[in-house]
Amino acid sequence: MALLGLAMTPALLATAPSARAGEPAPAQPLAIGETFVIDSEVLGEARRINVYRPDVDGDKPLPVLYMPDGGIGEDFLHIAGLVQIGSMNGTMHPVMLVGIENTDRRRDMTGPSRIPADREIAPRLGGSAAFREFIADELMPRIGDRYAVNGETAIIGESLAGLFVVESLAEAPELFDIWIAIDPSLWWNGGHLVEAVPARLREREPVATERLFLASSDETGIATPTAALAGALSDVAGIGVEYAPMPDEHHHTIYHPAALAALRKAFAPPPLD
Repeated sequence: MALLGLAMTPALLATAPSARAGEPAPAQPLAIGETFVIDSEVLGEARRINVYRPDVDGDKPLPVLYMPDGGIGEDFLHIAGLVQIGSMNGTMHPVMLVGIENTDRRRDMTGPSRIPADREIAPRLGGSAAFREFIADELMPRIGDRYAVNGETAIIGESLAGLFVVESLAEAPELFDIWIAIDPSLWWNGGHLVEAVPARLREREPVATERLFLASSDETGIATPTAALAGALSDVAGIGVEYAPMPDEHHHTIYHPAALAALRKAFAPPPLD
């Protein structure tokens, strides 16, 4: 199924019916990618998946950038725009974007919490492990079956989705090669992940260098633990950390500029000969 969005494809332009003289031109849908539904056994519900693949390199296998908050009415379109223009103007090498539309965001993005105030933000919480299992066991195989991918994987998320990214780095470091957490809600569970993630990663035997990109806004309740996490991870073997404090941005404005900066670094094009 075509995904409605930003720009008309050449095929649509070629086949669009013309209007008769004096009549308004008929409208046509704008398609930028595909959308499909997975009936998840892990989550016990249907999940909509949105996919954008840059129109470059033919059918060449591409890296895959996964994103929670990936619905059309969420953050998918503006991140797809960054991928599109970056692939077009050569500031990043092409990557396929896979957005996961929310059904119960606070359930999926959070782990357990011992803090009573945390447990009051939504009726259902603590479903991050199941959401991670859905990505690993159901979504990734489906993407591999449907599209040409090269095995390199990344994930991007902001706020609670950034919290999920950080937690997943500790719980399933083999799942992604590149991790982008923007203004992550590290206050969750009393800031437990700030100490737990470095400790957990020190226990493992690193097999490859993973790249973590962190960014924070002017929210001190987020910026302080994010800076602390970046510092604590700086000497952990197998983790390359880049931290970008952005004090001129607010929690509701940081995602787009921070994503642009992180994607240009994470998927930097090869140097010109």
